[in-house]
Amino acid sequence: MRRAFATCAALSVATLASAGEFFTLNGHGGPIMAIAVSGSGQIATGSFDNAVGLWNGEDPLWLDGHEAAVNALAMSGDGTIYSAGDDFTIRVWRGADNAPEVLAGHRGKIVALALSPDGALLASASWDGTIGLWPQDGSAPRFLDGHAGPVNDVAFADGGAALYSASADGSIRLWNIETGQERQRVIEHGFGINEIALNEGDGWLAYGAVDGGTRAIDLQSGDTLADLTLERRPILALEQDPGGTRLAVGDGEGYIMIVDSRDWRISHDFRATERGPIWALAFSADGESIHAGGLDPRLYSWPIDTMDEMGPMETGAPEYLKDPATMTNGERQFMRKCSICHTLTPGSARRAGPSLHGLFGRRAGTVEDYSYSDALDGSSIIWNETTIDGLFDIGPEEYVPGTKMPMQRITSAQDRADLVAYLRDRTAPEEDEK
Repeated sequence: MRRAFATCAALSVATLASAGEFFTLNGHGGPIMAIAVSGSGQIATGSFDNAVGLWNGEDPLWLDGHEAAVNALAMSGDGTIYSAGDDFTIRVWRGADNAPEVLAGHRGKIVALALSPDGALLASASWDGTIGLWPQDGSAPRFLDGHAGPVNDVAFADGGAALYSASADGSIRLWNIETGQERQRVIEHGFGINEIALNEGDGWLAYGAVDGGTRAIDLQSGDTLADLTLERRPILALEQDPGGTRLAVGDGEGYIMIVDSRDWRISHDFRATERGPIWALAFSADGESIHAGGLDPRLYSWPIDTMDEMGPMETGAPEYLKDPATMTNGERQFMRKCSICHTLTPGSARRAGPSLHGLFGRRAGTVEDYSYSDALDGSSIIWNETTIDGLFDIGPEEYVPGTKMPMQRITSAQDRADLVAYLRDRTAPEEDEK
Protein backbone atom coordinates (compact mmCIF):
# COMPACT_ATOMS: atom_id res chain seq x y z
CA MET A 1 0.00 0.00 0.00
CA ARG A 2 1.30 3.44 -0.90
CA ARG A 3 1.90 5.69 2.12
CA ALA A 4 2.11 9.47 2.34
CA PHE A 5 5.52 10.72 1.30
CA ALA A 6 5.66 13.23 4.13
CA THR A 7 6.45 10.41 6.56
CA CYS A 8 9.41 9.28 4.47
CA ALA A 9 10.58 12.71 3.39
CA ALA A 10 11.19 13.77 6.97
CA LEU A 11 13.65 10.94 7.54
CA SER A 12 17.38 11.55 7.31
CA VAL A 13 19.82 9.37 5.42
CA ALA A 14 21.17 8.63 8.89
CA THR A 15 18.36 6.08 9.12
CA LEU A 16 20.13 4.14 6.37
CA ALA A 17 23.61 4.10 7.89
CA SER A 18 25.69 6.06 10.33
CA ALA A 19 27.63 8.98 8.87
CA GLY A 20 30.67 7.88 6.93
CA GLU A 21 29.61 4.24 6.46
CA PHE A 22 29.37 2.16 3.31
CA PHE A 23 25.88 0.80 2.56
CA THR A 24 23.72 -0.67 -0.18
CA LEU A 25 20.00 -0.42 -0.93
CA ASN A 26 18.62 -3.65 -2.35
CA GLY A 27 15.18 -4.35 -3.78
CA HIS A 28 14.97 -3.26 -7.41
CA GLY A 29 14.62 -5.90 -10.09
CA GLY A 30 16.97 -4.28 -12.59
CA PRO A 31 19.85 -1.83 -13.00
CA ILE A 32 19.68 1.53 -11.20
CA MET A 33 19.31 4.22 -13.87
CA ALA A 34 18.65 7.35 -11.76
CA ILE A 35 19.23 8.63 -8.21
CA ALA A 36 17.93 11.76 -6.50
CA VAL A 37 18.63 13.01 -2.96
CA SER A 38 16.59 15.56 -1.03
CA GLY A 39 18.03 18.22 1.25
CA SER A 40 17.17 16.03 4.24
CA GLY A 41 19.00 13.04 2.75
CA GLN A 42 15.97 11.13 1.45
CA ILE A 43 17.03 8.88 -1.42
CA ALA A 44 14.92 8.04 -4.47
CA THR A 45 16.02 5.54 -7.12
CA GLY A 46 14.75 4.86 -10.63
CA SER A 47 15.34 1.53 -12.29
CA PHE A 48 15.18 -0.51 -15.46
CA ASP A 49 12.43 -2.42 -13.62
CA ASN A 50 10.03 0.51 -14.36
CA ALA A 51 9.79 1.52 -10.69
CA VAL A 52 10.81 4.36 -8.39
CA GLY A 53 12.00 3.40 -4.92
CA LEU A 54 11.72 5.86 -2.02
CA TRP A 55 13.97 4.57 0.72
CA ASN A 56 13.26 4.41 4.45
CA GLY A 57 16.16 2.31 5.65
CA GLU A 58 15.98 -1.02 3.85
CA ASP A 59 12.18 -0.82 3.48
CA PRO A 60 11.40 1.03 0.25
CA LEU A 61 8.14 2.64 -0.72
CA TRP A 62 7.58 1.54 -4.31
CA LEU A 63 6.10 4.05 -6.75
CA ASP A 64 4.77 2.01 -9.66
CA GLY A 65 3.19 3.44 -12.78
CA HIS A 66 5.77 3.74 -15.55
CA GLU A 67 5.46 1.28 -18.41
CA ALA A 68 9.20 1.20 -19.17
CA ALA A 69 12.57 1.96 -17.59
CA VAL A 70 12.84 5.01 -15.31
CA ASN A 71 15.83 7.10 -16.47
CA ALA A 72 15.49 10.41 -14.63
CA LEU A 73 14.39 11.75 -11.25
CA ALA A 74 13.99 15.14 -9.58
CA MET A 75 12.83 16.02 -6.06
CA SER A 76 11.34 19.34 -4.95
CA GLY A 77 11.65 20.97 -1.56
CA ASP A 78 8.06 20.03 -0.65
CA GLY A 79 8.70 16.32 -1.24
CA THR A 80 7.20 16.05 -4.72
CA ILE A 81 8.99 13.48 -6.86
CA TYR A 82 9.25 13.72 -10.65
CA SER A 83 10.18 10.63 -12.66
CA ALA A 84 10.60 10.07 -16.39
CA GLY A 85 11.65 7.26 -18.66
CA ASP A 86 11.49 5.11 -21.73
CA ASP A 87 7.68 5.30 -21.89
CA PHE A 88 7.99 8.95 -23.07
CA THR A 89 6.14 10.25 -19.99
CA ILE A 90 6.80 12.16 -16.76
CA ARG A 91 5.06 11.05 -13.56
CA VAL A 92 4.48 13.55 -10.75
CA TRP A 93 4.19 11.93 -7.31
CA ARG A 94 2.72 14.52 -4.94
CA GLY A 95 2.82 12.53 -1.75
CA ALA A 96 -0.64 11.13 -1.15
CA ASP A 97 -2.37 7.84 -1.93
CA ASN A 98 -3.54 9.21 -5.27
CA ALA A 99 -2.23 7.99 -8.60
CA PRO A 100 0.56 10.10 -10.08
CA GLU A 101 -0.14 12.90 -12.50
CA VAL A 102 1.05 11.91 -15.98
CA LEU A 103 2.69 14.53 -18.21
CA ALA A 104 2.72 13.45 -21.85
CA GLY A 105 3.90 15.14 -25.02
CA HIS A 106 7.36 13.83 -25.84
CA ARG A 107 7.75 11.40 -28.73
CA GLY A 108 10.91 9.71 -27.45
CA LYS A 109 12.44 8.47 -24.22
CA ILE A 110 13.12 11.08 -21.53
CA VAL A 111 16.62 10.89 -20.04
CA ALA A 112 16.98 13.95 -17.78
CA LEU A 113 14.87 16.29 -15.64
CA ALA A 114 15.61 19.62 -13.95
CA LEU A 115 13.54 21.88 -11.68
CA SER A 116 13.82 25.65 -11.82
CA PRO A 117 15.13 27.25 -8.61
CA ASP A 118 11.64 28.35 -7.57
CA GLY A 119 10.14 24.96 -8.42
CA ALA A 120 7.64 26.52 -10.82
CA LEU A 121 8.97 24.94 -14.00
CA LEU A 122 10.18 21.43 -14.85
CA ALA A 123 12.46 20.87 -17.84
CA SER A 124 12.89 17.53 -19.60
CA ALA A 125 15.48 16.28 -22.09
CA SER A 126 14.21 13.79 -24.66
CA TRP A 127 15.59 11.63 -27.42
CA ASP A 128 12.91 13.09 -29.69
CA GLY A 129 15.31 16.05 -30.00
CA THR A 130 13.26 18.49 -27.94
CA ILE A 131 13.30 20.08 -24.48
CA GLY A 132 10.02 20.04 -22.60
CA LEU A 133 9.04 22.93 -20.32
CA TRP A 134 6.28 21.92 -17.90
CA PRO A 135 4.73 24.71 -15.76
CA GLN A 136 3.77 23.34 -12.36
CA ASP A 137 0.64 25.51 -12.21
CA GLY A 138 -1.01 23.10 -14.66
CA SER A 139 -0.76 25.30 -17.75
CA ALA A 140 0.20 23.83 -21.11
CA PRO A 141 3.77 22.67 -21.73
CA ARG A 142 6.09 24.15 -24.34
CA PHE A 143 8.76 22.36 -26.36
CA LEU A 144 12.06 23.89 -27.47
CA ASP A 145 13.15 22.50 -30.81
CA GLY A 146 16.52 23.12 -32.45
CA HIS A 147 18.96 20.35 -31.63
CA ALA A 148 19.91 18.06 -34.49
CA GLY A 149 19.87 14.95 -32.30
CA PRO A 150 18.62 13.53 -29.00
CA VAL A 151 18.77 15.89 -26.02
CA ASN A 152 20.60 14.22 -23.12
CA ASP A 153 20.69 16.76 -20.27
CA VAL A 154 19.35 20.13 -19.10
CA ALA A 155 20.28 22.64 -16.36
CA PHE A 156 18.55 25.88 -15.37
CA ALA A 157 20.55 29.14 -15.23
CA ASP A 158 19.99 32.82 -14.40
CA GLY A 159 17.54 32.05 -11.61
CA GLY A 160 15.37 30.03 -14.01
CA ALA A 161 15.31 32.58 -16.84
CA ALA A 162 17.62 30.48 -19.00
CA LEU A 163 18.37 26.83 -19.62
CA TYR A 164 21.45 24.92 -20.80
CA SER A 165 20.94 21.78 -22.90
CA ALA A 166 23.35 19.08 -24.06
CA SER A 167 22.77 16.89 -27.08
CA ALA A 168 23.98 13.94 -29.08
CA ASP A 169 24.55 16.47 -31.87
CA GLY A 170 27.70 17.53 -29.98
CA SER A 171 26.44 20.92 -28.83
CA ILE A 172 25.63 22.66 -25.58
CA ARG A 173 23.11 25.46 -26.07
CA LEU A 174 21.74 28.22 -23.85
CA TRP A 175 18.05 29.04 -24.23
CA ASN A 176 15.92 32.01 -23.23
CA ILE A 177 13.00 30.50 -21.30
CA GLU A 178 10.59 33.37 -21.95
CA THR A 179 11.05 33.50 -25.72
CA GLY A 180 12.04 29.86 -26.29
CA GLN A 181 14.88 31.03 -28.53
CA GLU A 182 18.46 29.84 -28.53
CA ARG A 183 20.60 32.50 -26.89
CA GLN A 184 24.08 31.06 -27.29
CA ARG A 185 25.88 28.10 -28.83
CA VAL A 186 28.19 27.34 -25.91
CA ILE A 187 30.07 24.25 -27.14
CA GLU A 188 30.45 22.41 -30.43
CA HIS A 189 32.05 19.08 -29.51
CA GLY A 190 33.04 16.47 -32.07
CA PHE A 191 31.06 13.77 -30.27
CA GLY A 192 27.71 13.67 -28.53
CA ILE A 193 27.49 15.27 -25.09
CA ASN A 194 25.73 13.16 -22.47
CA GLU A 195 25.99 15.12 -19.22
CA ILE A 196 26.40 18.68 -17.90
CA ALA A 197 26.92 20.19 -14.44
CA LEU A 198 26.54 23.93 -13.82
CA ASN A 199 28.02 26.07 -11.06
CA GLU A 200 27.07 29.69 -11.75
CA GLY A 201 28.43 30.92 -8.43
CA ASP A 202 31.95 29.83 -9.34
CA GLY A 203 31.43 30.56 -13.02
CA TRP A 204 31.89 27.14 -14.62
CA LEU A 205 30.09 24.52 -16.65
CA ALA A 206 31.38 20.93 -16.84
CA TYR A 207 30.40 18.38 -19.48
CA GLY A 208 30.98 14.70 -20.29
CA ALA A 209 30.85 13.24 -23.78
CA VAL A 210 30.52 9.99 -25.68
CA ASP A 211 34.23 9.94 -26.54
CA GLY A 212 35.17 10.15 -22.85
CA GLY A 213 35.89 13.87 -23.01
CA THR A 214 35.36 15.51 -19.60
CA ARG A 215 36.01 19.22 -19.40
CA ALA A 216 35.08 22.35 -17.46
CA ILE A 217 34.75 25.72 -19.17
CA ASP A 218 34.59 29.31 -17.94
CA LEU A 219 31.06 30.65 -18.38
CA GLN A 220 32.20 34.14 -19.35
CA SER A 221 35.07 33.47 -21.72
CA GLY A 222 34.30 29.93 -22.86
CA ASP A 223 37.91 28.97 -22.13
CA THR A 224 38.72 25.50 -20.87
CA LEU A 225 39.39 25.54 -17.14
CA ALA A 226 40.22 21.85 -16.89
CA ASP A 227 40.51 18.82 -19.13
CA LEU A 228 39.75 15.78 -16.98
CA THR A 229 39.62 13.29 -19.84
CA LEU A 230 40.98 9.85 -18.96
CA GLU A 231 39.97 8.16 -22.23
CA ARG A 232 37.31 5.97 -20.64
CA ARG A 233 34.15 6.15 -22.65
CA PRO A 234 31.39 7.12 -22.65
CA ILE A 235 30.75 9.52 -19.77
CA LEU A 236 27.33 8.51 -18.39
CA ALA A 237 26.96 10.43 -15.12
CA LEU A 238 28.16 13.83 -13.92
CA GLU A 239 27.11 15.36 -10.60
CA GLN A 240 28.35 18.09 -8.26
CA ASP A 241 28.05 18.05 -4.48
CA PRO A 242 25.68 20.36 -2.56
CA GLY A 243 28.56 22.65 -1.59
CA GLY A 244 29.75 23.03 -5.17
CA THR A 245 33.32 21.93 -4.41
CA ARG A 246 33.29 18.37 -5.75
CA LEU A 247 32.38 16.85 -9.09
CA ALA A 248 31.70 13.13 -9.58
CA VAL A 249 32.09 11.49 -12.99
CA GLY A 250 30.87 8.00 -13.92
CA ASP A 251 31.82 6.23 -17.14
CA GLY A 252 31.02 3.21 -19.26
CA GLU A 253 33.97 1.24 -17.94
CA GLY A 254 32.82 1.29 -14.33
CA TYR A 255 34.94 4.04 -12.77
CA ILE A 256 33.91 6.92 -10.52
CA MET A 257 36.22 9.92 -10.63
CA ILE A 258 35.97 12.54 -7.86
CA VAL A 259 37.29 15.99 -8.72
CA ASP A 260 37.97 18.92 -6.37
CA SER A 261 36.52 21.75 -8.45
CA ARG A 262 38.35 24.42 -6.45
CA ASP A 263 41.64 23.49 -8.11
CA TRP A 264 40.40 20.88 -10.64
CA ARG A 265 42.43 18.13 -8.99
CA ILE A 266 41.36 14.49 -9.33
CA SER A 267 41.21 13.33 -5.71
CA HIS A 268 39.91 9.80 -6.35
CA ASP A 269 39.73 7.53 -9.37
CA PHE A 270 37.81 4.51 -8.12
CA ARG A 271 36.99 1.25 -9.90
CA ALA A 272 33.39 1.05 -8.72
CA THR A 273 32.26 -2.01 -10.66
CA GLU A 274 34.13 -4.98 -12.08
CA ARG A 275 31.82 -5.17 -15.07
CA GLY A 276 29.54 -2.72 -16.79
CA PRO A 277 28.89 1.04 -16.61
CA ILE A 278 28.05 3.56 -13.92
CA TRP A 279 24.60 4.76 -14.96
CA ALA A 280 23.76 7.11 -12.08
CA LEU A 281 25.49 9.19 -9.40
CA ALA A 282 24.32 11.45 -6.58
CA PHE A 283 26.05 12.96 -3.58
CA SER A 284 24.64 12.54 -0.09
CA ALA A 285 23.02 15.64 1.38
CA ASP A 286 26.18 16.44 3.37
CA GLY A 287 28.41 15.84 0.33
CA GLU A 288 30.53 13.27 2.18
CA SER A 289 29.35 10.13 0.35
CA ILE A 290 28.66 9.22 -3.26
CA HIS A 291 25.66 7.07 -4.21
CA ALA A 292 25.98 5.08 -7.44
CA GLY A 293 23.98 2.76 -9.66
CA GLY A 294 25.12 0.34 -12.36
CA LEU A 295 24.12 -3.05 -13.74
CA ASP A 296 23.74 -4.50 -10.25
CA PRO A 297 20.17 -3.81 -9.03
CA ARG A 298 21.50 -2.31 -5.78
CA LEU A 299 22.38 1.28 -4.99
CA TYR A 300 25.88 1.49 -3.52
CA SER A 301 27.07 4.32 -1.29
CA TRP A 302 30.75 4.92 -0.52
CA PRO A 303 32.19 7.49 1.91
CA ILE A 304 34.35 9.56 -0.43
CA ASP A 305 37.34 9.94 1.86
CA THR A 306 37.74 6.16 2.21
CA MET A 307 36.21 4.89 -1.05
CA ASP A 308 39.57 3.67 -2.37
CA GLU A 309 39.69 1.25 0.56
CA MET A 310 36.31 -0.28 -0.29
CA GLY A 311 35.43 -2.98 -2.78
CA PRO A 312 33.51 -2.49 -6.04
CA MET A 313 29.98 -3.58 -6.89
CA GLU A 314 30.38 -7.33 -6.81
CA THR A 315 28.71 -8.99 -3.81
CA GLY A 316 25.61 -10.90 -4.85
CA ALA A 317 25.81 -9.73 -8.47
CA PRO A 318 22.79 -10.86 -10.55
CA GLU A 319 22.91 -13.68 -13.05
CA TYR A 320 23.13 -11.35 -16.05
CA LEU A 321 26.64 -10.38 -14.91
CA LYS A 322 27.95 -13.93 -15.30
CA ASP A 323 30.98 -14.52 -17.48
CA PRO A 324 29.70 -15.33 -21.02
CA ALA A 325 32.62 -17.73 -21.56
CA THR A 326 31.15 -20.10 -18.96
CA MET A 327 27.75 -20.37 -20.67
CA THR A 328 26.18 -22.49 -23.37
CA ASN A 329 25.03 -20.55 -26.41
CA GLY A 330 21.37 -20.74 -25.33
CA GLU A 331 22.18 -19.37 -21.88
CA ARG A 332 24.35 -16.67 -23.44
CA GLN A 333 21.44 -15.53 -25.64
CA PHE A 334 19.17 -15.45 -22.61
CA MET A 335 21.66 -13.44 -20.55
CA ARG A 336 22.15 -10.94 -23.38
CA LYS A 337 18.52 -10.50 -24.42
CA CYS A 338 16.27 -11.53 -21.55
CA SER A 339 17.87 -11.79 -18.12
CA ILE A 340 17.75 -8.13 -17.05
CA CYS A 341 13.97 -8.10 -17.52
CA HIS A 342 12.86 -11.66 -16.68
CA THR A 343 13.31 -14.31 -14.00
CA LEU A 344 13.22 -18.05 -14.70
CA THR A 345 11.70 -18.86 -11.33
CA PRO A 346 8.17 -18.22 -10.03
CA GLY A 347 7.51 -14.58 -9.22
CA SER A 348 8.41 -11.58 -11.37
CA ALA A 349 10.60 -10.10 -8.57
CA ARG A 350 10.05 -6.46 -9.58
CA ARG A 351 11.66 -7.07 -12.96
CA ALA A 352 10.76 -5.05 -16.04
CA GLY A 353 9.15 -8.16 -17.52
CA PRO A 354 7.07 -11.07 -16.18
CA SER A 355 8.48 -14.32 -14.85
CA LEU A 356 9.18 -16.90 -17.57
CA HIS A 357 8.49 -19.83 -15.24
CA GLY A 358 5.98 -22.14 -16.95
CA LEU A 359 6.39 -20.20 -20.21
CA PHE A 360 5.67 -22.95 -22.74
CA GLY A 361 1.96 -23.39 -23.37
CA ARG A 362 1.08 -20.20 -21.48
CA ARG A 363 -1.07 -17.51 -23.06
CA ALA A 364 0.70 -14.15 -23.31
CA GLY A 365 -0.31 -11.53 -20.77
CA THR A 366 -1.44 -13.89 -18.00
CA VAL A 367 1.22 -13.76 -15.24
CA GLU A 368 -0.73 -12.55 -12.23
CA ASP A 369 1.97 -10.47 -10.49
CA TYR A 370 2.87 -8.40 -13.56
CA SER A 371 1.16 -5.35 -15.09
CA TYR A 372 1.07 -5.75 -18.87
CA SER A 373 0.74 -3.16 -21.61
CA ASP A 374 -2.58 -2.95 -23.45
CA ALA A 375 -0.92 -4.73 -26.39
CA LEU A 376 -0.66 -7.99 -24.42
CA ASP A 377 -3.77 -7.79 -22.23
CA GLY A 378 -6.17 -10.29 -23.75
CA SER A 379 -3.60 -11.51 -26.27
CA SER A 380 -4.27 -14.74 -28.17
CA ILE A 381 -0.56 -15.61 -28.44
CA ILE A 382 0.44 -18.94 -26.88
CA TRP A 383 4.16 -19.16 -26.09
CA ASN A 384 5.83 -22.14 -27.76
CA GLU A 385 8.84 -22.87 -30.00
CA THR A 386 7.22 -21.16 -33.00
CA THR A 387 6.00 -18.00 -31.28
CA ILE A 388 9.22 -17.44 -29.29
CA ASP A 389 11.26 -17.88 -32.47
CA GLY A 390 9.00 -15.42 -34.29
CA LEU A 391 9.24 -12.87 -31.48
CA PHE A 392 13.02 -12.63 -31.81
CA ASP A 393 13.12 -13.16 -35.58
CA ILE A 394 11.29 -9.92 -36.44
CA GLY A 395 11.55 -8.22 -33.03
CA PRO A 396 8.96 -7.63 -30.28
CA GLU A 397 7.67 -4.30 -31.63
CA GLU A 398 6.85 -5.91 -34.99
CA TYR A 399 5.53 -9.15 -33.49
CA VAL A 400 3.36 -7.44 -30.85
CA PRO A 401 2.79 -3.82 -31.94
CA GLY A 402 2.57 -1.53 -28.91
CA THR A 403 4.46 -3.82 -26.55
CA LYS A 404 6.71 -2.21 -23.93
CA MET A 405 9.29 -4.97 -24.46
CA PRO A 406 12.56 -3.42 -25.74
CA MET A 407 13.12 -3.67 -29.49
CA GLN A 408 15.69 -6.40 -30.11
CA ARG A 409 16.24 -9.18 -32.62
CA ILE A 410 18.26 -12.38 -32.78
CA THR A 411 19.09 -12.68 -36.46
CA SER A 412 20.71 -16.12 -36.38
CA ALA A 413 18.24 -19.02 -36.63
CA GLN A 414 20.64 -21.23 -34.67
CA ASP A 415 20.92 -18.66 -31.87
CA ARG A 416 17.12 -18.50 -31.67
CA ALA A 417 16.87 -22.30 -31.61
CA ASP A 418 19.46 -22.49 -28.83
CA LEU A 419 17.57 -19.86 -26.83
CA VAL A 420 14.28 -21.75 -27.24
CA ALA A 421 15.92 -24.99 -26.08
CA TYR A 422 17.43 -23.25 -23.05
CA LEU A 423 14.11 -21.66 -22.11
CA ARG A 424 12.23 -24.96 -22.48
CA ASP A 425 14.68 -26.61 -20.09
CA ARG A 426 14.91 -23.81 -17.53
CA THR A 427 11.28 -22.64 -17.38
CA ALA A 428 9.52 -26.00 -17.07
CA PRO A 429 7.64 -26.42 -13.78
CA GLU A 430 9.14 -29.15 -11.62
CA GLU A 431 6.20 -31.47 -12.06
CA ASP A 432 6.75 -31.37 -15.84
CA GLU A 433 10.38 -32.35 -15.42
CA LYS A 434 9.59 -35.62 -13.62
